[in-house]
Amino acid sequence: MPLRVAVVNDYDVVVHGVAAMLRTYADRINVVELDATVDVESRVDIALYDTFAQAQGDRRAVAELVDNPVVSRVAVYTWNLDPILEQASLGLGVAGYLSKRLPAQDLVAALERIHAGEVVVSSEDGRAPLVGGDWPGREEGLTPRESEVLALITQGLSNADIVDRTGLSINSVKSYIRTCYRKIDATSRSKAVIWGIEHGLQPDRIRTFDPDIPGAPS
Repeated sequence: MPLRVAVVNDYDVVVHGVAAMLRTYADRINVVELDATVDVESRVDIALYDTFAQAQGDRRAVAELVDNPVVSRVAVYTWNLDPILEQASLGLGVAGYLSKRLPAQDLVAALERIHAGEVVVSSEDGRAPLVGGDWPGREEGLTPRESEVLALITQGLSNADIVDRTGLSINSVKSYIRTCYRKIDATSRSKAVIWGIEHGLQPDRIRTFDPDIPGAPS
């Protein structure tokens, strides 16, 4: 039977984009959505935590997935392959730290290895194109990284918050802001927020956490 893989992200377009990327492998992978705001009634083999506009893999959101009794294994799906972040994520108990530069066939193979009991970590290949399914604002010409930064601006995060959320440098964040502002013809942060709201860069849900858990975000 195909593996049951839950794509965890608060943007429907991101979840559906990963599912579409893997649709030719339906005999090996069955993508389902895991919504952390409701109880999950059926077991999934792997929860694939997509970091687009989410906390990185070393955070409480991932730890809660690892602790979820209906999730067998957890893998982080990310553009950020910083070794320190990778090790922190593995320290939480994730079984995979996978790059969004992986072609679909390689992502499927990595998920199958994880299901078989391996811990799989992608090596960085800066020359490979970003894959990672779909993202909001793609039709408007935004790159994945520009879209992610603009999504976080739309959520009301400051530049410093975006650095913390994405692991990017402050200079990289400012560079992405400049390029996406040019593409959407925004001259201020408030105009960028309005554009983001109008073009689907607000999350479709807000992930919830138990406030009694130490370290849980508010």
